[in-house]
Amino acid sequence: MTVTGFLAVSPATDRGMAPEVAKAVEALESFDIAYETTPMGTILEADDVAELFAAAQAAHEAVDGDRVGTFLKVDDKRTSDAPASAKVESVERELGRKPASDYRDSRTSS
Repeated sequence: MTVTGFLAVSPATDRGMAPEVAKAVEALESFDIAYETTPMGTILEADDVAELFAAAQAAHEAVDGDRVGTFLKVDDKRTSDAPASAKVESVERELGRKPASDYRDSRTSS
């Protein structure tokens, strides 16, 4: 079984969130999961749904503050052991290219 998730932990703060988000990401190191942080959140991958939920809880609890909002979206694909990357590869095959634009490159080349 492969379980994937999208986790966004957001402390309520008037200053930058990066120090608190870094604490949340660091908390993931204690778990048997793969993760990748993006500008909007962190993608998680685990073999077990309990491990994914425990990692998300630890990330939430690692953040200091009077108020913390956490969003967790889970895809528990119980009939397959294919890694999360297989989903992206399927889209690449359909497109015939990487599923990304060159928008950033076009903005900086002028």
